[in-house]
Amino acid sequence: MNTYAILPVKRFERAKQRLGGTLSDGSRWALAEAMVTDVLVALRRAKSVDHVLVVTCEPRAESIAIGWGADVVPDREERSHSDAATLGIREAVERGATRVLLVPGDCPSLDASEVDELLGNMPGVIVVPDRHGTGTNALVLDPPGAIAPGFGPGSCDRHVDRAHEAGVHVEIQHTPSLMLDVDTGEDLEALQEALAASTGGAAHTRGMLARLGRL
Repeated sequence: MNTYAILPVKRFERAKQRLGGTLSDGSRWALAEAMVTDVLVALRRAKSVDHVLVVTCEPRAESIAIGWGADVVPDREERSHSDAATLGIREAVERGATRVLLVPGDCPSLDASEVDELLGNMPGVIVVPDRHGTGTNALVLDPPGAIAPGFGPGSCDRHVDRAHEAGVHVEIQHTPSLMLDVDTGEDLEALQEALAASTGGAAHTRGMLARLGRL
């Protein structure tokens, strides 16, 4: 098994725009950078992940990726999360991937052991929903071309439907550290509460939130 984790990352100035009413632009960009770093740390620690690809045109994300031993796939057009994921899958397959894990850069609590547990499931499609149960926070494709990724509102059901249409096995897995992403002020509050109630993990995000007076 040759498993590639694929992490699409927007330019930080475009990231987390729905936090604009909660954080200043500079704080929003810094938080996005911290969260991406924590996701990369967890992926590099996961024993079941052989390689990490960061799909981005953000120079700081490129530097972080290289610093943590990941490879960078240029995303010059930066059209959508699904397009970036597809670009990453294509590159991973060219490099010999037999399985891919698609993860977002805004789940800073990601736990390496939970990644390993997720990747221990049978072949097919595994969908990890967000905490609302409607979006998709992670997608395992085994093989990589099992279905086409289609992130966005309602994507949990969409991915399940695509797997059924393709005739491949599909499971929904509720992986705790992958279910809490940060898009809105409410999400940020939920993350703050979760981090305050736990110890360890998400070190860069914890540090940034502390500097912002939010933890």
